[in-house]
Amino acid sequence: MINKKPNEKIILVSNDDGIRSHGILKLASALRRVGRVYVVAPDRERSAAGHSLTLHRPLRVERVGEGMYAVDGTPTDCISIAVNGVMPARPDIVVSGINKGANLGEDVTYSGTVSAAMEGTLMGIPSIAVSLAGRDGFDFKDAARFAASLARRILKSGLPKDTLLNVNVPQKIKVKGHRITRQGKRFFSDAVVEKVDPRGKKYYWIGGDMLRWEGGKDTDFHCVHKLGCISVTPLHLDLTNYASMRELEGWKI
Repeated sequence: MINKKPNEKIILVSNDDGIRSHGILKLASALRRVGRVYVVAPDRERSAAGHSLTLHRPLRVERVGEGMYAVDGTPTDCISIAVNGVMPARPDIVVSGINKGANLGEDVTYSGTVSAAMEGTLMGIPSIAVSLAGRDGFDFKDAARFAASLARRILKSGLPKDTLLNVNVPQKIKVKGHRITRQGKRFFSDAVVEKVDPRGKKYYWIGGDMLRWEGGKDTDFHCVHKLGCISVTPLHLDLTNYASMRELEGWKI
C-alpha cells in the first residue's frame, strides 16, 4: 500500500505512442496537479493496436522513472498489468493519451489510445481517451489542460455505467470551447496498395486517403474540423443494436 494523503486521487496514465512520447509526458505533468500519477505505457509505439491482449508470451515491465513503467506489450496489456500487478493502489481514473493524431468516428475501433480507456472501463474505473487532431508540429498544451480539467470533474461526479469519454482536441487553432458529440462516419479510398519487392514478391501497404465524412453537425468530426471545438464523445461498451433486434427475431432461418 502507499501513503495516501487525505482525499488524494490515484491516476493511471497510459497511451499507444509509447512511454517516451511527448504527449504522455505533458499529460502526466498536467494531471499531477489533480492527484498522484502513475504512468504505465508501452515501451514503443503501438498505434492501431486496438483492444488486443498479449496471451502467447510473458510480458516484461521496466521501471523507467518515479512512478513510470514501460511494458513490452499493448495498451490493453498496460492497463491490466498496472491495475492487477504494478500499482500499489487501485486507480480512481484512467487517462489515456495524448495521442498524436485524431481518433474520430470508427478510429475508435482501431485505436490503442481508446482501447486503454476501454480496458479501464471494463474494470469499472472511470476512463477517458485524449487525442490531438493534427499531423505534425504537435502542441499538447491545450489538450493537457482540458484533460486535467475533465479528470477533476469526473473524479467529483463519476461517469455513467460502462461509459468512457473519447476526447479530440483541435490543433494549431484557437480552441473554441467544447461540445458533447456523437461518432461520425468517414469513407476512404482503396485502403490496400499492392506492390512488388526487388525479388519479385508481392507486398501490401494498408492505407488510403479520406474521401468524405458523413454525419450531422453534432458529430465529432464536424466539431473538431468545422467548428474548432474540443469534441467529447461518450462511448458505451454495450455494442448491441437494440433497434434491429425485433427485425432479426422475425427472420426464418
